[in-house]
Amino acid sequence: MAYFFFTKDILKGKQITVFESPDGGSVARDFTYIDDVVKGCLGALDTAKKSTGSGGKKKGSAQFRVFNLGNTSPVPVSKLVAILEKLLKVNAKKRVLPMPRNGDVKFTHANISLAQREFGYKPTIDLETGLRKFVKWYLEFYSSGSIKKGSSSW
Repeated sequence: MAYFFFTKDILKGKQITVFESPDGGSVARDFTYIDDVVKGCLGALDTAKKSTGSGGKKKGSAQFRVFNLGNTSPVPVSKLVAILEKLLKVNAKKRVLPMPRNGDVKFTHANISLAQREFGYKPTIDLETGLRKFVKWYLEFYSSGSIKKGSSSW
């Protein structure tokens, strides 16, 4: 959700906080566009074994499977901010701080091999493309009067 809050604050001229790793390096995340996540969820559902027969009669236990759905391409958060600045045509007011020691990690990276094997999961939307779609939606949604600017609901 960082991109949502960053976008909102950048457009309002508010300062955003960008964390760096304890060694001063970039913090990176494996950002995944929602369409890719939905495709993965549908793929998992479409390939699950049935636990009920006709009429809803129980045939057996529901199949339990866990899939990691991601983009497999960690991107520095600073690059996310740079892309948002370019798309929004606004320079962000950044405050760079060391990452808090609350159990957060320097980077995330999805291992999607099981989902690839089981149902051919393959993310197709890169970060810049996804952010372009998001920014277009955000600007249309929040400028259309759907939500009054300054309201507490966003």
